[in-house]
Amino acid sequence: MSEKEIMASANEYIMNTYKRFPVVLVKGSGVKVWDVNGKEYLDFAAGIAVCSLGHSHPQVIAAVKEQIEKLTHVSNLYYTEPQTQLAKLLVDNSFADKAFFCNSGAEANEAAIKLARKYAHENMGPDKFELITMKDSFHGRTMATITATGQEKFQFGFTPLLEGFTYVPFNDLQALEKAISAKTCGVMLEPIQGEGGVNIPDEKYLASVREICDRYGILLIVDEVQAGMGRTGKLFAYEHSGIKPDIMTLAKALGNGFPIGAMLATDKISKAFVPGNHASTFGGNPLATAAANATVKTILQEGILEHCRKMGDYFLLQLKKLQGKHKIIKDVRGTGLMLAAQLNIESSDIVNECLRRGLLIISAGSKTLRFVPPLIITTGDIDQAMGVLDEVMEGK
Repeated sequence: MSEKEIMASANEYIMNTYKRFPVVLVKGSGVKVWDVNGKEYLDFAAGIAVCSLGHSHPQVIAAVKEQIEKLTHVSNLYYTEPQTQLAKLLVDNSFADKAFFCNSGAEANEAAIKLARKYAHENMGPDKFELITMKDSFHGRTMATITATGQEKFQFGFTPLLEGFTYVPFNDLQALEKAISAKTCGVMLEPIQGEGGVNIPDEKYLASVREICDRYGILLIVDEVQAGMGRTGKLFAYEHSGIKPDIMTLAKALGNGFPIGAMLATDKISKAFVPGNHASTFGGNPLATAAANATVKTILQEGILEHCRKMGDYFLLQLKKLQGKHKIIKDVRGTGLMLAAQLNIESSDIVNECLRRGLLIISAGSKTLRFVPPLIITTGDIDQAMGVLDEVMEGK
């Protein structure tokens, strides 16, 4: 099928839930992808922070090929080796004692919300069910997770929302403490807000949130769906603050493109879940966990985290240089390879023009460019991307 035929067919048969770019991608390798016409693109979106090892990574491909020839699915009524290996790998490298597997970030956050409420019901009393979340946050598209999301644009048309959520400004400790009530069972936040604009809190913010949660005897849930799995230069973003959450959620880069999510918790908290409380038919299936095992091991064993930190520092420096040259850039910020350029104009024109010139970038809000490239990018890749941006911004 031609590009026009594929797009026309998609528009006819697929629900209109995405504002798609007019391009049909068919192949990827490393930090590049190609469309159906053979045009090459430098991918600085990585499937929205998913393909952290780049496209078609050989170790991930090998792991999935090996697993698909052995066992694809048997349900969680039985034990499987890849799932057990992944649980141990994540536990050994985090604060957690137990893992629950699902298929997406929204499902992971849904599981975290349920676990927090179940734990609170059993240990704090039935009146403790409310979660405090942050304005400009994003936690998913299920009914519970859009309610947890502190952005009205994602909630519009889906009211009435679920009971038991209240919102405070991100990075505002005074507002957080003031919002705690007799109903509060926990605080749920992203260590860096991704969809909300790549918003980075003060250096001691997370540590102070942890202290507040401890003082009031409530849980701390950290949503690392986008910031986790090496994106900030550490395996998990919470590590930068030296804290330990009670519950953490993962997805996106966990399987380097293979759909998988995870919710991790301490043993004390996880005991609130017993058989029948929560489940996922496909969660943690052998294929997904094989891909995730290969992904996590590669991140940990091949210097990816150190490389991410170095490339992040270089990338941020180049963005600051670009800011000095173009007045449309109000601010640049980021940690590791989770970066943003805030503009004083709408970002869509910049994104579309970059696409036309062979660079894939995305927005975070209407006036912020978001850069979440594969963690394997080089200085040459960054220079190429900056060259395109420089040309596109000329005269804006």
